[in-house]
Amino acid sequence: MMRLEGKAAIVTGSGRGIGRAIALKYAQEGANVLVNYTANPKTAEETAHEIEKLGRKTVVVKADVAKKEDCDNMVKAAVDQFGRLDILVNNAGISDPGMLLKMPEEKWDRVVDIHLKGAFLCTQAAANYMKDQKYGRILNVISTAGIYGTVGQINYASAKAGLIGFTKSASRELGRFGITVNAIYIGIIETEMTETIRTDPKFKETYLSRIQLARFGTVDDVAPAFVFFASDEANWITSQVIGVDGGYVG
Repeated sequence: MMRLEGKAAIVTGSGRGIGRAIALKYAQEGANVLVNYTANPKTAEETAHEIEKLGRKTVVVKADVAKKEDCDNMVKAAVDQFGRLDILVNNAGISDPGMLLKMPEEKWDRVVDIHLKGAFLCTQAAANYMKDQKYGRILNVISTAGIYGTVGQINYASAKAGLIGFTKSASRELGRFGITVNAIYIGIIETEMTETIRTDPKFKETYLSRIQLARFGTVDDVAPAFVFFASDEANWITSQVIGVDGGYVG
């Protein structure tokens, strides 16, 4: 039995990487999925094509999650296309490294806006619909950086740490509507964003030495956790911050 049969989901930033893997896993488990992108329509269309091959409905929506109007329109598109909205995964994110003492304000603002403000705006839009159906699953993608800290990525780490507080607060406000809110912090996964860490010999040795399972993760290592928290198996789990990191944080 498919665990998400008949459900409808939005996965932000699902044209590639972890977001794409989650979207496809949801489709495999029976969900219809809205594919969101900001800058690369080609990869988003490729994700949508794979969802359709699995026999599920999909729609591709360009939206900057840091803009309220875009988030509102994206949620409306999902409801219009699928007739409902059950799951939101706040995955969209960017990395723009820089050291604290030299980081321009604009670099801070853009990273924090995408990760933290974006989750706020998307959750607000989705929850306003979910509360009426007395059901919803909201999942925030965070990172070991938000717990452990990262040199040269204070904007990214701060935004991810902020999402922990956001998760805890949102779950308290939305629980009475039957909406659960959880966060999953992810370790170093084999995606474009982590290419430097994985290919530079010095970085590779340093980071691998911190991972208890002694390897970098794959998107397929991550996606099943998002299925579980979106499913009815997790009906009584909310406000949790769970790691899928190979033991990086420990």
